[in-house]
Amino acid sequence: MQPDTIVLVHGFWVTPRSWEDWIAHYENKGFRVIAPPYPGFEVEVEALNADPTAIEAVSVPEILSTLEKLITGLDRAPILMGHSAGGVFTQALLDRGLGAAGVVMNSAPAEGVLTVPLSQVRSLFPVLKNPANRHRAVGLDIDQWRYAFANTLPEDQARATYERYHIPAPGSIVWNSSLANLHPGHTDTYVNFRNADRAPLLFLSGEHDHLMPPKVQVSNARHYKAEGTITDIKVFPGRSHLMAVQDGWQEIADYALDWALAHT
Repeated sequence: MQPDTIVLVHGFWVTPRSWEDWIAHYENKGFRVIAPPYPGFEVEVEALNADPTAIEAVSVPEILSTLEKLITGLDRAPILMGHSAGGVFTQALLDRGLGAAGVVMNSAPAEGVLTVPLSQVRSLFPVLKNPANRHRAVGLDIDQWRYAFANTLPEDQARATYERYHIPAPGSIVWNSSLANLHPGHTDTYVNFRNADRAPLLFLSGEHDHLMPPKVQVSNARHYKAEGTITDIKVFPGRSHLMAVQDGWQEIADYALDWALAHT
């Protein structure tokens, strides 16, 4: 049986609100769509900006445990889609045997992916410039947002997305993810690249994404080595990190769903 549910996993600096158009789009196609917030993120963008305490406190094990509980409670394995940090969480969930297929967009890299383009360093610098940010929720100003998220959007649209979607990110997770390959042993974003039981996985990338550029997606995808598994890559020209929101998002949403259905 094909999946009847799509689970959309948001990334950092945004909330499930970033999926609002996709939710309506997929529901109109007859799917049940669930866009769960991270633990403590159940309130609106404005409330999280006013009080980021929940952002400071959230952890990767908490996020993955919440998502795993949601997915295992469904009657049928869903299609999993994740953006940015939600992309690496989606990879981890697939590695745990969850989901009928996975699509990750401009995904954060899993542990072991060593490609670090300069544009990625610049995008993350507002968090990484100060070790004290490991204990804070760190927001972006409009210029930082435009560079990291909306560099292909006109200035007025970039500002509109900032006002609609932006929240601070958990500095502890950003720091730990950036140092994942320096830690002894495995970290919270570890996946077994040789897991032969993993569901099909598609990497979607925006050509001009500064935060998680195509080089990162290609490198991450090429780490998957298990014989008999499906791992594909698609780059969309002219798109930024926020390609799930910018004009033309319907093309990406339809490509993601069509690919997932064709591989389940």
